[in-house]
Amino acid sequence: MTQKQTFTVSHFDPAAFESGLRSYARYRDLGMAKATAGAAVAHVIKFVPPCTDEVRQWHTHAVQFQMIYVLKGWIETEIEGRPPEKMKMGSAWLQPPNIKHRVTNYSDDCEVLEVVLPADFETEMI
Repeated sequence: MTQKQTFTVSHFDPAAFESGLRSYARYRDLGMAKATAGAAVAHVIKFVPPCTDEVRQWHTHAVQFQMIYVLKGWIETEIEGRPPEKMKMGSAWLQPPNIKHRVTNYSDDCEVLEVVLPADFETEMI
């Protein structure tokens, strides 16, 4: 059965970035969690410089789907079994469910769009 969805729109507002899941990032919620009754979340993440050891911790997410698209700057990420890869503006990647990964570095102006299913998910630090 398909969950009921409602129309939503999110216009850019620089003041809309808030603290969230991680202390080294500011999140702009795009309203998709409410519009999809929790089936999905979408947000723009603005990373706060500098990249620290807190950022570089390995972790996993209990998700069904996680896609990231670089809007601005660059981010270097490492997925278990692969060497670190620098993702630049316009790069996109899919992180499979529960895959061990980490951010290893990012530019001072790094911003990404992240879409995750479901909206409410667990993160396990390793």
